[in-house]
Amino acid sequence: MEEIWRCGDGAEPVTADEAVRLLGERISGGLLETWLTSSSGRRLAVVSNTERAMVMLLDDEDDPGAHAADPGAEGGRGGYVLTNGQCDTYPDADTVPLTEALRIARHLLDFGTPPADVSWVVDR
Repeated sequence: MEEIWRCGDGAEPVTADEAVRLLGERISGGLLETWLTSSSGRRLAVVSNTERAMVMLLDDEDDPGAHAADPGAEGGRGGYVLTNGQCDTYPDADTVPLTEALRIARHLLDFGTPPADVSWVVDR
């Protein structure tokens, strides 16, 4: 069965293209944390600081999940503002450039898995 993805609870289903457009609009508008939920219960989070993003995929609400990584990146950045107002700092190695995050999100929604060329860290 094909997964159907929604942005937020009770929202209308979105295609991968619509989700990426929505992510871009939310980030441009200062809403830096977005969660998408699939019909199978999986959850995709994109948390950005407008330059880089933490992209996480969880099997369900209680799953520690996995996240995209940039193993060669050094340093870290702040400015990852969550919906509750918390402002996080992540090592750059645990985030990816924003354009890459959007590519990963599109692929995950289209195919159910991260692109084969992406470093993926399992947090379970």
